[in-house]
Amino acid sequence: MTGLHSVVRGVGSYLPEKVLTNADLARLVDTSDEWIVQRTGISERHIAAEGEFTSHLALKAARAALADAGLQPSDIDLIVLATSTPDQTFPATAVSVQSELGITHGAAFDLQAVCSGFVFAVSTADAHLRTGAFKRALVIGAETFSRILDWEDRGTCVLFGDGAGALILEAVPEAEAQGRGVLTSHLRSDGRHRSKLFVDGGPSTTGTVGHLRMEGREVFKHAVGMITDVIIDAFKATGQSAETIDWFVPHQANRRIIDASAQKLGIAPEKVVTTVQGHGNTSAASIPLALDVARRDGRIKDGDLVLLEAMGGGFTWGSALLRW
Repeated sequence: MTGLHSVVRGVGSYLPEKVLTNADLARLVDTSDEWIVQRTGISERHIAAEGEFTSHLALKAARAALADAGLQPSDIDLIVLATSTPDQTFPATAVSVQSELGITHGAAFDLQAVCSGFVFAVSTADAHLRTGAFKRALVIGAETFSRILDWEDRGTCVLFGDGAGALILEAVPEAEAQGRGVLTSHLRSDGRHRSKLFVDGGPSTTGTVGHLRMEGREVFKHAVGMITDVIIDAFKATGQSAETIDWFVPHQANRRIIDASAQKLGIAPEKVVTTVQGHGNTSAASIPLALDVARRDGRIKDGDLVLLEAMGGGFTWGSALLRW
């Protein structure tokens, strides 16, 4: 053991300027503001402009996180970018961000776990930092899901939005960390459910990008049940509980899922950070976007215990517990 901990140095986010309201969607498909809000809690979402790519969103979030941390791009030697909507099949969108930041050292790669991507990325970066191989990691969740939606399918097109969020983790000695940083993470996957939430295209199958397809009721049914185990594991690993955490920052998929999950776990409603109403489901970007909102409005403070949780297509799901 190296005795290193991955502590949070900064957080940042970016949302595209274009806002798509429920009223706007009602002019595109057979839906209404009441129907969408009642079932999802979503009122609006942001949509990337023409020519605005996932890398552009990620880059702006990264720069915001660097500014928050008081760091320069040259201080970063690892970039882990969680996305299901890369700029290209390859190279990784992370290397585009690396290049635009002017970083020529270290490593940069993408990670794909759909909506669980950011939790998987935090866990992956933490594992690398704890070895001492890297000093500072830029962990990004960035998506342009608007590019893979079927805008005639009201069951899916009303749910998703675009955005990016970034977190900077730094490896510091245990004594210096003083209990801060990533305390534990727990990841799961079960490919038996892959047909319940997927994209019907890909380089090796159709040679096309494809569109997102979802069995909404099945996803909802599994979402609340599946996340419980990884959160219980996090509590067991750290001795913490629903009572001792300060903030619960779940993946922002659906307000009903968020509320049901918190209730099942015994987490008080006032501890739940919810941004789905203004962001929609931004997949891997949703948790870092919510973290930045809660940090900037003064809710998340230094020393706070923050629980992250997500579930996504695959199915994948995971948790991470960190002290800010």
